[in-house]
Amino acid sequence: MSSARPLITFQGSQNFRIRIVLATLSGKSIKIEKIRSNDLNPGLRDHEISFLRLIESVTNGSHIEISYTGTTVIYKPGIIVGGSHTHNCPPSRAVGYFIEPMLYLAPFSKKKFSIIFRGITASHNDAGVEAIKWGLLPVLEKFGVRECALHTLKRGSPPLGGGEVHLIVDSLIAQPLTMHELERPPIKSIRGVAYSTRVSPSLVNRMIDGSRNVLKDINCEVNITADVWRGENSGKSPGWGITLVGETKKGWCFFSELIGDAGDIPENIGMQVAYHFIEEISKSAAVGRNQLPLAIVYMVIGKEDIGRLRITKEQIDENFIHLLRDVKKIFGIEVFLKPVDDLDNNEDFIVTIKGVGFHNSNKKIA
Repeated sequence: MSSARPLITFQGSQNFRIRIVLATLSGKSIKIEKIRSNDLNPGLRDHEISFLRLIESVTNGSHIEISYTGTTVIYKPGIIVGGSHTHNCPPSRAVGYFIEPMLYLAPFSKKKFSIIFRGITASHNDAGVEAIKWGLLPVLEKFGVRECALHTLKRGSPPLGGGEVHLIVDSLIAQPLTMHELERPPIKSIRGVAYSTRVSPSLVNRMIDGSRNVLKDINCEVNITADVWRGENSGKSPGWGITLVGETKKGWCFFSELIGDAGDIPENIGMQVAYHFIEEISKSAAVGRNQLPLAIVYMVIGKEDIGRLRITKEQIDENFIHLLRDVKKIFGIEVFLKPVDDLDNNEDFIVTIKGVGFHNSNKKIA
């Protein structure tokens, strides 16, 4: 990479992962400065350094410079090579924090991705295993990435973890398909899983009962299964949680998840996740709020064609605006929002993006 090319500069720790991912896909060098510079404990956290090490292992030729205080990072991306790796995740973040960015990079690699992540499998801040498997992987399928899987080998609850998850992405595509989704597809079925590690299995059934009491009036099939883990595969800490996923007739999925803490009542956790799930559906159009960044980035790196996606007014939040600004800064692409003009008079928008014509050249590099 030419050292004469100027660095694209960002400030702050927000969107740290997505900025690194966008830089890797575009091949452009970036500089992130003033990372928590005003905090009592300034600079990068242990999970962010671990993420940079993961990026280093799945790419070839990447160059990362971290300042003495950790408040500045210079990242010069190499080529995405993929391959088989094992990554030990720090206990400060769940494995979902590290798996999500890999979904952006894996289909455009030289070799197939096969990564084992070890650590906490569910937390309040990061997507759980089922949320990624049932919520994010179907988004990849819409863009032509069909051979991908996420297997739970061991469950690990916070704080000690001990879980093990295997991500496999066999689809290596040249570029994503162009997206056209202008409707709000209705929910066809609801499925879910309630799980527990090193606690009484009765907690799982109580969570399921709590969710069913809320979802019983919804006019579609509801199927929530119990997943009780025992022995050495149940990690190092007791824990329990539940994930709900609604699938539409067009194959889009919406999800909601929640984990229980000490002192929580299982029925209440089941009811909370069900109410949050209903809220997620009401505030989403074609994709949920947690799936929107993945869909937007795939539309940006698509063919030089116009892609369109329906979103709601509630999805246009601070994180969405930051994502669009980062996309414009790195790819030079502007995203247009046009209000939907229909009889329902709802405040939906059509996101219109012309792809940059990205092409996966990593496969051709020997």
